[in-house]
Amino acid sequence: MSKRIDLVQKYQTHKGDTGSVEVQVALLTERIKSLSKHLTSHKKDTDSRRGLLMMVSKRRRLLNYIRQSNAKKYIKITSDLKLRAAPAEGYEPEHKTEPKKEKKK
Repeated sequence: MSKRIDLVQKYQTHKGDTGSVEVQVALLTERIKSLSKHLTSHKKDTDSRRGLLMMVSKRRRLLNYIRQSNAKKYIKITSDLKLRAAPAEGYEPEHKTEPKKEKKK
């Protein structure tokens, strides 16, 4: 099977689901990876770069929606797709970093 079909089957919420937010994020991530690879060898392809930026923005909006509606789904999808994630509301990290101490003059 193709990678697209595998992604849809992995992230669909029910049989026949092809448009849920999770599926859209997974498909956009795959397209973003492909286009990023293309742009490494075609640096002056500004039209494709614009399309890439629009896809990244759309994915960010969809991820923000997931983060606001379901923090557990957000954490799961960002870790599965290996995306950097903003902390979800109500989510406490396992370790807290201490603020940096100011140096005395």
